[in-house]
Amino acid sequence: MKEYVSVTARFDCDGNLIPVAIHWKDGRHFEIEKVLDIKYAASEKKGGADIRYSCRIAGQRRYLFLEDNRWFVDSKNAV
Repeated sequence: MKEYVSVTARFDCDGNLIPVAIHWKDGRHFEIEKVLDIKYAASEKKGGADIRYSCRIAGQRRYLFLEDNRWFVDSKNAV
């Protein structure tokens, strides 16, 4: 299931959009320690192709997706 989240992001000097933090509706906040990979990929539950950011959050690999200017995580992959 898709869980939409708010994301703080920045543009690097090459124009790439880089997420730096995830903000949940319930007030939880997680810093993204590092973006490991960026590619077009399908969410395991959703299908289709969105931009998938493979991130290290709290020492673990998590996937964050950008879909039509909205960010989401798969709830089974949630932090």
